Amino acid sequence: MKAIYTNQKKTMLPLLMAMGLPFLCQGQQDSEYTQYMYNTVTVNPAYAGNRGVLSFNSLYRSQWIGLDGAPKSLTFSLNTPIGEQGVGLGLSGIHDEIGPSTESSVTLDFSYTVPLSRRTHLSFGLKGGVHLLDVDFGKLRPDDPTDPNFLNNIDNRFSPNLGLGLYVHLDDRWYVGLSSPNILSTDHYDDAISSTASEQAHIYLITGYVFDIGRELKFKPAMLAKAVKGAPLALDVSTSFLFHDRFTVGLSYRLDTTISALAGFQISDRFMLGYAYDYDTTELGNYNSGSHDFFLRFELGTRIRRSVNPRFF
Repeated sequence: MKAIYTNQKKTMLPLLMAMGLPFLCQGQQDSEYTQYMYNTVTVNPAYAGNRGVLSFNSLYRSQWIGLDGAPKSLTFSLNTPIGEQGVGLGLSGIHDEIGPSTESSVTLDFSYTVPLSRRTHLSFGLKGGVHLLDVDFGKLRPDDPTDPNFLNNIDNRFSPNLGLGLYVHLDDRWYVGLSSPNILSTDHYDDAISSTASEQAHIYLITGYVFDIGRELKFKPAMLAKAVKGAPLALDVSTSFLFHDRFTVGLSYRLDTTISALAGFQISDRFMLGYAYDYDTTELGNYNSGSHDFFLRFELGTRIRRSVNPRFF
């Protein structure tokens, strides 16, 4: 396959090499977010309703700034507890753009929580929805426009989405979650080649522990591990500090790829804003100016004490 890539020194070629041409491969990674801990329900449906209030979350990520065709992702989620029976409901949406491909999904989330002890709770989660894929091969600017590999675009290719999750936490002290936001593997075919795209099941493991350093300072180490067939293990390790239940700062390391700094501010009991910057430690870092995450959370209701929910996760 031969194609021409332009944009001077910052070309699309290293981008496609780094991605492994995901729209032509069998294995690919879901979107990665430095501030995943603020939008947990998108990867684990068991988290729906866990904050005890109506919670709206939105996260935008612009990756590899300055590189033509670099990934851009937007997620949103709305989730809330229902009554006093341990039921949680949620709605999630994800929109990804990367190179010639655009992917969108909308899912409904359901959780049911049971007490394991007075302070420890276990939640079961179910996610169901739809996924749409578009690929415009013309954006690759092929050297030969008649090449059969580039003649048949993918337009609104539909596939179902089904996910499962478990989430256990001890009050505001620690948590562990295991999930697969889409357990279905889907291959997309066209007339020119046997498979143009494949969505594989991803497995997520998240965990964290909150230490009280003083009356107004909390420290939380956390980890996210993500595994998918045909791709290397993705591992995020982060540390963050919460001051006066208002201001958060932290550092994160993604195995062999990224070092990140993040900050968040609880503007009021209902509004929180967050930002993260990623520095790419791979050779691809020579072609881009890093990545940016922006996060917004809005919550309604009163949970405990003077704030909506001061829990650090």
